[in-house]
Amino acid sequence: MTPCPTELNFASHLAALNAPRAAKLAYIDDTRRMTYGELAERVARCAGALRRLGIRREERVLLLMQDNVDWPVAFLGALHAGVVPVAVNTLLTPDDYAYIAGHCRARAAFVSGGLIETLQTALRKSVHEIEHFIVSEPTAVLPDRGHAFSQWLTDAPVVPAVRTLADEIAFWLYSSGSTGKPKGVVHTHGNLWNTVELYAKPVLGIREDDVVFSAAKLFFAYGLGNGLTFPLSVGATVVVMSERPTPQAVFKRLTEYHPTVFYGVPTLYATMLASPDLPSREDVAMRICTSAGEALPRDIGERFTRHFGCEILDGIGSTEMLHIFLSNQLGSLRYGTTGKPVPGYEVELRDDDGNVVPPDVIGDLYIKGPSTALMYWNNRDKTRQCFQGEWLKSGDKYICDADGYYTYAGRSDDMIKVSGQYVSPIEVENVLIQHEAVLEAAVIGVPDHDGLTKTKAYVVLRPGYQPNADTGALLQNYVKEHLAPFKYPRQINFTDDLPKTATGKIQRFRLRQLEDGSL
Repeated sequence: MTPCPTELNFASHLAALNAPRAAKLAYIDDTRRMTYGELAERVARCAGALRRLGIRREERVLLLMQDNVDWPVAFLGALHAGVVPVAVNTLLTPDDYAYIAGHCRARAAFVSGGLIETLQTALRKSVHEIEHFIVSEPTAVLPDRGHAFSQWLTDAPVVPAVRTLADEIAFWLYSSGSTGKPKGVVHTHGNLWNTVELYAKPVLGIREDDVVFSAAKLFFAYGLGNGLTFPLSVGATVVVMSERPTPQAVFKRLTEYHPTVFYGVPTLYATMLASPDLPSREDVAMRICTSAGEALPRDIGERFTRHFGCEILDGIGSTEMLHIFLSNQLGSLRYGTTGKPVPGYEVELRDDDGNVVPPDVIGDLYIKGPSTALMYWNNRDKTRQCFQGEWLKSGDKYICDADGYYTYAGRSDDMIKVSGQYVSPIEVENVLIQHEAVLEAAVIGVPDHDGLTKTKAYVVLRPGYQPNADTGALLQNYVKEHLAPFKYPRQINFTDDLPKTATGKIQRFRLRQLEDGSL
């Protein structure tokens, strides 16, 4: 790997890489297309427009936008100017936006027309410093101090990129906030470089002739690499969409634009395979897929590969590490595992005392690598808990076999102790979804009448199966046949759907809240 340069502005780095391919298509969204030449000019104009607004270097701007061709312009335009974009989830509540706007102290907001009312509702609840609104695809009258994105760019000068260091703050992302208030995760220009050089090129093998499509949105760490950092580093073409990634929406892009690289999440892969509209192998052009966010069940991976003829590289990343650091790789893929450490990263599994555990023993996952975030903004306690010297404590439980393959055991908060022994909810869920009757499953620990913790499964059945006691007993016996008896779910609750995050991760903590009456 070429070492990361000391001086690096990632936006100007991409512009220089792609200068020879100015006429090539960079982005396709729901209604527009943008070449690499147009992208470079708009990025430089965006930087000039920010300067005209009086936004200074290192100040923050909020980025609350649906995925379209304006998103990369806003993000890279801020980097070009030395301004720090704060990319946020488009599915949060006004209370979340009120907190984030006050916490990051953004001076301006890039916002989609359909989200401006939500943001303004939030700002009425917040002490904030947002003075300008740059509105992408406005659908109504512009707000006070509002600017239509396209005109705002047209009127702006083209300015050169500011000189920044690789270790300089480039952008923020906010964590999900599932265990409290969202945390502002601070990343550098060099972190973007390192995820490309360590994962995108050597592991994913992304190429200039690829067309890529990510179901994960650009505001997620996973989606940012998938749909911006990785493809633009090699000159590939990116398909983006603003709507929710339902199977039907995904199928439309797979069959219309024929992406060769597809990035998904386990829940989406499962619902795609269950859909009667699943396209045939001949109707798509995927050569490789990835999965992250939570563990990909072996059955889902195997069935997807049988149908489409391409493999899914399951891996794990995090907002704090920016992208995937532990992954399956072509030629050594084992479905049901998360693979091995990406070269350039070190991984350790430790017990409660900080000692490295032996093979086949569950431990806490620690990571060391060059894409680690700097800190949580204005949150010293959480920063100390998570960022421990060169190592990052992920909050995940894993087990590593004698061959060096890592298998996900669940979040630390999700682990269940039954009869003095740890039970991984992921392990039980993976067995349940191998049964032909089960579409999705989530397992939690609940106290019985004696106050002892037992496993309980929430199950979504496939069409044609009845949610009754006989089906429940059938599934319990199935788990007993495949796992140690103490792990089988003592109760099974059939449901129409499971609570999930915007990325499709199952929210087991909401099921626990439902059980204890706090939801």
